[in-house]
Amino acid sequence: MTSSRLLAVACLSLLCGVALPASAQLAPETAAAIDAIANQALADSKDPSVSVAVVKDGKLVYAKAYGLARIDPAVAATPQMRYKIGSNSKQFLAVAMLMLVDESKLSLDDKVARFFPELTQAKDISVRQLLSHTSGYSDFYALDYLPPTMRRATTPGAIMQQWAGAPLNFSPGARWEYSNTNYTIAGRIVEKLSGQPLDQFIRQRITGKLKMDSAVDLDHVAFGPGDPTGYESYALGPNRPVMAEGKYWLFGAGQLAMTASDLARWDIALMSKRFLSPAAYQALATPTRLADGTASDYSLGIFIGTTSAGQTRWSHGGEVTGFISANDLYPDQGLAIVALTNGHGSASGRVASGIAKLLLPPAPVAASAPAPAQATPAPAPEDAASRAAAERVRSLFTSLQEGHPDRSIMHPDLQAYFTEQAVADFAASLKPLGPIETVVQRRQEERGGMMARNYLVKTATRELRVSTFFMPDGAISQFLVFPR
Repeated sequence: MTSSRLLAVACLSLLCGVALPASAQLAPETAAAIDAIANQALADSKDPSVSVAVVKDGKLVYAKAYGLARIDPAVAATPQMRYKIGSNSKQFLAVAMLMLVDESKLSLDDKVARFFPELTQAKDISVRQLLSHTSGYSDFYALDYLPPTMRRATTPGAIMQQWAGAPLNFSPGARWEYSNTNYTIAGRIVEKLSGQPLDQFIRQRITGKLKMDSAVDLDHVAFGPGDPTGYESYALGPNRPVMAEGKYWLFGAGQLAMTASDLARWDIALMSKRFLSPAAYQALATPTRLADGTASDYSLGIFIGTTSAGQTRWSHGGEVTGFISANDLYPDQGLAIVALTNGHGSASGRVASGIAKLLLPPAPVAASAPAPAQATPAPAPEDAASRAAAERVRSLFTSLQEGHPDRSIMHPDLQAYFTEQAVADFAASLKPLGPIETVVQRRQEERGGMMARNYLVKTATRELRVSTFFMPDGAISQFLVFPR
């Protein structure tokens, strides 16, 4: 496609908004500022499109889409298009379970053994620990790309047997570790207690009542010609279409798709406390405490935090192949911001944070206090394992620049990821940047039985982010490169 055609379609997409009553609209200068935020985020991230919705004072006041829903042939994104929201689906399942709590069919303190006694330490793990990611069950979808096994259909029972039938990563309640496996189990509990398929329960009890007409369960409704295509890029290469997860891999954990406006309607219902009793709502809004008494920053399907100005912030991100979502709520202000993309860049988070900065009151600054300097994050502490991992990152990055990656240090999943096209795009986009000067580890954490390590890699001409996973034997199972 020519650059002039791309520009024409992108310009057309700027006009794609939802007509709202005059009483529920943002001021023209505010809308123009959001346009600038969204367009800059797309330019910086290379995501094809972003669909945005804003709730202010408890009302939907803005809905607009930017960029391309499909690149070739070019199709402009519109706010009427539904996007996959990934792990933002977890909020719906958490509320579904709290509805059952309100109906005295379930207690958050019930043990998993009540429903699935065959699972590992089911007598020791509570429903609350499932919903708060403190159970110890290993995550079956920790990688940020689609491994070969997940291209084929599965069942929730098969996921539970393999990942919740294995030894725990830690003692129940001892720590917080994100795991999609928890929500697969939770989804099956809803089905057992309600006597309904999960998609039917959520449609009848939640999305249908809110008239979220675009909302669909991806295990039962396939994306079609009117929906955006999901894209990813290999390193700094062009966007390329991706394959979706096989049926039931997203069950309970990331199975929903909808428009940005419909996710905003959900946010309005959450902030208005529409579905739950005061006690259940309090459980949803309270960070979970670990066994040693310390609080995590996660409640039941929602991260709970505070802005620098002291405003309460509920948030969650979502990622499935080709799509990323951001959903941020500020319940005390009646503000919610939704940003949905059909790429794997940073546009959704950049748009959500940019709009929040625009619409929220700034943090007060003491007259005598100087403005804080913009500091570069400190490197993570080094040990022998960290140094060895950094050397492997340097080695693999260099071999990818040359177009001949060292597959001997890769896990089979990563070997499958590095197709001929992926290798070509890595080499074409990374070799011109010159040799590596420094590799600095910025963060590490355990997830899914692997060690996630994030790096800042500086070449002769540019700084890049590298996201990796390492297996216990040192094999690299993820190696993704992004602009800093």
